Amino acid sequence: MTDDEFAPAEDGIPTVSCSRCGRDWVLDHELDELHAGNRAVEQFALDHERHTGHYPDDVTPWIVRCQRCPSGDRFLSERPARRWATTHARHTGHDVRLDGPGDATDVTTPEDDS
Repeated sequence: MTDDEFAPAEDGIPTVSCSRCGRDWVLDHELDELHAGNRAVEQFALDHERHTGHYPDDVTPWIVRCQRCPSGDRFLSERPARRWATTHARHTGHDVRLDGPGDATDVTTPEDDS
């Protein structure tokens, strides 16, 4: 996910839409009050999912899941997802599956760190 996937309002403030909620949001609050800066869209998407159980339109998380234990997490970009997978595999010796947007799938193994 990148901020340029979301249309900026006329004043340059990004907007986010959710067809499930039937709403659009201008992220001035995230910029002015929360000081989220260039992470405003990501912060809004994470907060939206926490409160509604789903992500806004055009947001698909990277899901990392350990193949041997219940550990896992969701990330809105690939880099932190891969970092989590690599770190977990390195410390536990477990394989970790990464599922990204579309058909992006990968498995990180402890041997990948060698």
